[in-house]
Amino acid sequence: MSNGAPRPTVGAVVLTMNDRPEEFPRAMASLLAQEGIELDVVVVGNGCVPDQVPAGVRTVSLRENVGIPEGRNIGAAEVTGDYLFFFDNDAVLPETNSLARLVAELSADDQLAYAQPRIFDPVTGVTLRRWVPRLRASDPARPGVVTVMAEGVVMVRRDAYERAGGWPGHFFLFHEGVELAWKLWDLGLQGRYFPDIVVHHPATNPARHETFYRLNARNRVWVARRNLPRPLIPLNLATWSLITLSRFREAKALRATLAGFREGLAGGQGTRHPMSWKTVYRLSRAGRPPIF
Repeated sequence: MSNGAPRPTVGAVVLTMNDRPEEFPRAMASLLAQEGIELDVVVVGNGCVPDQVPAGVRTVSLRENVGIPEGRNIGAAEVTGDYLFFFDNDAVLPETNSLARLVAELSADDQLAYAQPRIFDPVTGVTLRRWVPRLRASDPARPGVVTVMAEGVVMVRRDAYERAGGWPGHFFLFHEGVELAWKLWDLGLQGRYFPDIVVHHPATNPARHETFYRLNARNRVWVARRNLPRPLIPLNLATWSLITLSRFREAKALRATLAGFREGLAGGQGTRHPMSWKTVYRLSRAGRPPIF
């Protein structure tokens, strides 16, 4: 890129509930330190007026907590930029060129809709399995094409995000990254995982209350019912049920999961836009048939 060429534009969306007084300032400082791009940042207060917001950063205050995916949708509508960067408020970008590198990867390949960095806990050295967006997650340092995303830290082409309809806002929490990734793939695009671009994030456990199990199960049903061709829906849900039930050790978690599963089957998933069989084939060739 010549010195006279315009810098790429990135709109960054950060959600807050004012519950991370130590982590949030670090996250914002690392985001605002990014170089080589034009950055437009908005902080969305999910049920609050955002605190500790650096000078010059715009905010949106929501009267109630609308959930993570809808909060991101609201934030995306408030920022400018050819690329959208969704950033957890307890993450840190350890290098000042992280966003520029993600943009460079996206701009180099027109078929690439989203770029996923490696999320890494700098204290424990752990990259959690859920942060590696593929089935074979034992080696988090292996790059490649991926069919889902770790939605807490990801960069997406704005035009692709808008064509896909954004995040499923009514999901509130969990599996919104599976849905958005599938919709991007159904547009003929794909995602890629770049483990050499690292983002720091504490390795917390989301499975610490019954709401996790209920929403996790409900949204898994909703993702299948909204996005899969009808013959694949029972296969997807049966596979997920067998894997999930084999992992449970607590009756409380099992009860909450079954309640969420029943809730998902009862409806509320919204409009169906099933992916094409061509997309099923492409996802399968990429290593993750959509029955998993």
